Amino acid sequence: MAAKSPVAPNSPATPGAKPAARSPRRRAREFVLQGLYQWQVSGNDEAAIEAHLGDTEGFDKADRDFFVGLLRGALAQRESLQERLQVYLDRPFAELSPIEACVLLAGAFELKNHPQTPYGVIINESIELAKGYGGTDGHKYVNGVLDKLAASLRPAEVEAKRAARSRSR
Repeated sequence: MAAKSPVAPNSPATPGAKPAARSPRRRAREFVLQGLYQWQVSGNDEAAIEAHLGDTEGFDKADRDFFVGLLRGALAQRESLQERLQVYLDRPFAELSPIEACVLLAGAFELKNHPQTPYGVIINESIELAKGYGGTDGHKYVNGVLDKLAASLRPAEVEAKRAARSRSR
């Protein structure tokens, strides 16, 4: 799965600039995206995906437990996650680009099942994945959909953040 943009994910945008350090969780999310993409495009099962990605360069720097939990969870809950997401989509889930569909599945799973991670972090990580691997404006679509999903899954957290923003103005 290659990036569509001329600048690869986390590569310097300007000559001489250093790439941003990627945390083990960021790396895990990137591998989850690759795994979900493999599942969607080729139909590989979890075991084959995990074995293949486990041998991929850089996987040793990813948070393996987080990767496994996110990949397996998103695949196990894909039908219910797709139903939740569909409410906020402008077309059937099956008509989304494979990258945006996979980013949305992973983001939705994390929003639903990882309340210890702030929703803003999950959305920002999803946006970065969509920017790095998706179409030109796919990150905007991902942002809009996950923002609406977060408001329905985590209303108190979203409202508290909005209230804090309005107080700081």
